Amino acid sequence: MFTRSNEAGYRGTVPGVKYKTLTYGDKTLLAEFKMEKGYLLPRHSHPHEQIGYLVSGSIDMTIGDKTFAVKPGDSWCVKGGVEHQVMIHEDSIAIEVFSPVRTEYLPDAR
Repeated sequence: MFTRSNEAGYRGTVPGVKYKTLTYGDKTLLAEFKMEKGYLLPRHSHPHEQIGYLVSGSIDMTIGDKTFAVKPGDSWCVKGGVEHQVMIHEDSIAIEVFSPVRTEYLPDAR
C-alpha cells in the first residue's frame, strides 16, 4: 500500500485533538495527530502498543505515573493497557504507530 499526502481525512477524538490514519498494514497502523495548545488528551488506556515521535510543538506526556516534557525529535512507547495522557503546551504534531491495528482508526470505520 502506498498513500499520498493530503489534508483530507482528519477526525476529532476530543476537543483540541484530531488525527488522520496515514497508512496501515495487517499488524500496524501509522497516524498523524494535530493537537491544539491548551488542551488535554485525558488519561486513558487501550490494548494497543503505541510508539510516537513529536514532529513539532511542546507537550507533557504522562505514561503510568511518570510525566515527560516532550520536545520535537523526542519519542515514546506506551505499552498496551498502560494509562497515559497528554497536556498540550503549543500547537503540536505527532506521528504514532499502533500495534495491533486500531480498527476504529481505519478510514472506513465510522
